[in-house]
Amino acid sequence: MATQTSGSITAEPLLTTREVAGYLGVPVATVYAWNSRGLGPKRFRVGKYVRYRRTDVDAWLDQQAAKPVTAPWVRS
Repeated sequence: MATQTSGSITAEPLLTTREVAGYLGVPVATVYAWNSRGLGPKRFRVGKYVRYRRTDVDAWLDQQAAKPVTAPWVRS
């Protein structure tokens, strides 16, 4: 998202897949796996590159925090 200050537009810095992985504390391969399954933070392409907005990553993280955690071996 862009923010406007004093009549000028400042673009929000975009994150690479590697930066998102570092920010979330997961391996880069995990972010790629999420992408291939249609999961993970909202992303978009800039040319041939995949990029993320930090606000989208934070929003996705907030959504994950709201989900209940269950162990994979526990049946409900």
